[in-house]
Amino acid sequence: MANADLLKELRIEKHLREEHGQGPGRWPWIVGGVLLVLVLIALAGWFVMGRRAIEVQTAQAQSPVANAAAGAVLQATGYVTARRQATVSAQITGTLTDVLIEEGDHVKEGQVVARLDDSQYKAALDAARTTAAASHALVAQFQAQLAQNQRDAVRNEELAAKGLVSKQLAEQSRTLVDSTRAQLLSQQRSAASADAQVVVARVNFDYCVIRAPFDGVITTKDAQVGEIVSPFSAGGGFTRTGVGTVVDMDSLEVDVDVNEAYIGRVKPSMPAEAVLDAYPDWKIPAHVIAIVPAADRGKATVKVRVALEKKDARIVPDMGVRVSFLEQKQDQAQAQTQAPQGALVPTTAIAQRDGHGVVFIVSSDIVQQRSVSPAASKIGDQSLLPTGVQVGDTVVVSPPAALKDGDRVKLAAKAAE
Repeated sequence: MANADLLKELRIEKHLREEHGQGPGRWPWIVGGVLLVLVLIALAGWFVMGRRAIEVQTAQAQSPVANAAAGAVLQATGYVTARRQATVSAQITGTLTDVLIEEGDHVKEGQVVARLDDSQYKAALDAARTTAAASHALVAQFQAQLAQNQRDAVRNEELAAKGLVSKQLAEQSRTLVDSTRAQLLSQQRSAASADAQVVVARVNFDYCVIRAPFDGVITTKDAQVGEIVSPFSAGGGFTRTGVGTVVDMDSLEVDVDVNEAYIGRVKPSMPAEAVLDAYPDWKIPAHVIAIVPAADRGKATVKVRVALEKKDARIVPDMGVRVSFLEQKQDQAQAQTQAPQGALVPTTAIAQRDGHGVVFIVSSDIVQQRSVSPAASKIGDQSLLPTGVQVGDTVVVSPPAALKDGDRVKLAAKAAE
């Protein structure tokens, strides 16, 4: 019994436990607060993730000038090419002493563009001329000798007929005439050969002066004074094979690759319009020159040559260009009509909010809502927006009904990755 009494003395009463915080009084409040915080965090996470989880498809607003080719049955891309261009080179091997061209220079046919060291060829020409002069001198000598021998033969024949000289002497005179005539003919042939050698030496000497083959513009300068040029590739890279490149700017045209599945839509002399990548607001009248009768097996395309009907200094070789093949050529009034202003967007990008047309512009994964008023005219499945959207802006295609200004979006292409 003494032990039981001692245990009762050690037991802590209920009111003492509550006073020291060990009772159930505070625990329900603590647990409830923790649960409330967790619920709030979950709701905040759901809200944020819900805003970021909207996946959308986008497209870029385009220029109406580049896409509004009326009556276009097909579009293709290609490059400006020159049908007439040449790398100007020497026809003999020599060292450059003068280079008279720079990039961008306009040259005329026959204009001197460079000169080679001509000392060797000038000496060869002088030697050939001297040899030819000697040959012609011998011809004159044999001509005089033949005339003399002919006179001697006539006299000897007259004397032989009178019996004053022997017939043998007369025959020897005639033989001498024939021999001299043969020598004269041989020397004449030698003189002609010497004259030909003079022509060869003069041609080689003239090759030391390099001239432009036709009117054009210098696009590259490939050699400098002191370098060796040659029509042959030799010298381990130390010998130049050209002085520069000249392009006939009047021969510029466009080469485009058309998918072979659509080549049937293109016809010779078909009207077209060309738009340079460098000048997207400039439409150049054009027409089809020819369809090259060969296909590219690797690309499944057929090359089409397109002529530019207007020449301009802004058009240079190797420029990127887009060609629209037209059903019929636009008349003069239509060609002079001012191009529509604004930007083209897919018609599905225009949504309705509060009874007004809007589009959503994507910038850094956040959409901005802009009010727009589409023009009455459409180009295919695209609508023209005179204001509110700039060419190059990224717009949401088919925006969801829940999408609103300031929402964070995830591009469909990025989501697929």
